[in-house]
Amino acid sequence: MRQLSPKLLSWASVLDEQTRAQATTTSTLDIVQPHLALMPDAHLGKGATVGSVIPTDGAVIPAAVGVDIGCGMRAVRTQFTAEDLRQRAQTKPMADLRVSIERSIPLSAFRHNKQVEETALPRIAELEELAGDLLPTIEERSGGWRKQLGSLGSGNHFIEVTLDEQDRVWLFLHSGSRGVGNRIAMHHIKIAGQLATEAGIDLPDPDLAYLSEGTDEFDAYLAELTWAQRFAALNRDEMMERVVAQLAWWIDESVEIAEDINCHHNYTARETHLVDGVERSLWVSRKGAINAAAGVPGLIPGSMGTASYVVVGKGNVESLHSAPHGAGRQYSRTKARKAFTVDDLRTAMVGIEYRDTDAFIDEIPAAYKDIDQVMADAADLVEVRHTLHQVVNVKGD
Repeated sequence: MRQLSPKLLSWASVLDEQTRAQATTTSTLDIVQPHLALMPDAHLGKGATVGSVIPTDGAVIPAAVGVDIGCGMRAVRTQFTAEDLRQRAQTKPMADLRVSIERSIPLSAFRHNKQVEETALPRIAELEELAGDLLPTIEERSGGWRKQLGSLGSGNHFIEVTLDEQDRVWLFLHSGSRGVGNRIAMHHIKIAGQLATEAGIDLPDPDLAYLSEGTDEFDAYLAELTWAQRFAALNRDEMMERVVAQLAWWIDESVEIAEDINCHHNYTARETHLVDGVERSLWVSRKGAINAAAGVPGLIPGSMGTASYVVVGKGNVESLHSAPHGAGRQYSRTKARKAFTVDDLRTAMVGIEYRDTDAFIDEIPAAYKDIDQVMADAADLVEVRHTLHQVVNVKGD
């Protein structure tokens, strides 16, 4: 860990100047207390850096939560082994499993379920009940949110069949609150900006506008944020149920779940941390970071062709009980498409069943930081429990 400025601590050994400058700027806000913690996977983001932990006193910065509210991961360990997969693949290709998953879950941006699936009904009922009087507002943000439940999205979101260090089969997926979460986030980022302008608040970046506790705007954001975070968790649950069903179909045997881990990495929560040696109740926004309090399980994926990790938090105080959420980009999507080819991607994905398309060039492992270096940087934040390697990868365009 290095102290880069009075209120900026960094665990990133690979850090470009733009990202460092953005994090430094955010840390100078008076509401940021006691300091901003920059994770090993940090890279440039909207307003606030992706891969940062931003504790705020009496306010929340919507852009510091991110536009994919509640984005996170879920992983389950099954009773199967690599040998079970090899045996089955002799009579039914692994590609059949990938295609069946792709058919059961809508992939890519703006793609949703054509109709509400029966498995989604109890989850939708829970979300309607959670919304209560807020439901008309949610409908206003996105009238099609019910059909979004159980859809993956695009970018770095994925569904994978993986093997751990003991050759045990895990199912692993990464997604968030889809279009409804994005619209909630963008609405409140805009509101925060308008309030800052009206109040004459001088901000180093307009996207660092915040909502103060005790205001109607703050309460409205927290209510919608809480709902979107739950939507994201249930979205992962719905997808995992379908992935489990497809694995059961492919392998022709019921799936037993031995371990189950679910965690957010774009969210805010009320937590108690030390400020000048005194415990204070703060709003902690983790934008591309996971909760790594002592004993808390977590998930840190690499890229589509590298290792992912099942971890447990060490409760590091200076990191505000946090850890990285993944590898973190080194190349923007535009730069990655200029730097790499579809043949480069094929080379990186040897041995992994995936959809061979140039749509994924910007997701090539080389566009991301070295996950092994990220994990080395995070050695005092988490303990590695399992190392996972993909055998099947599913992504959206």
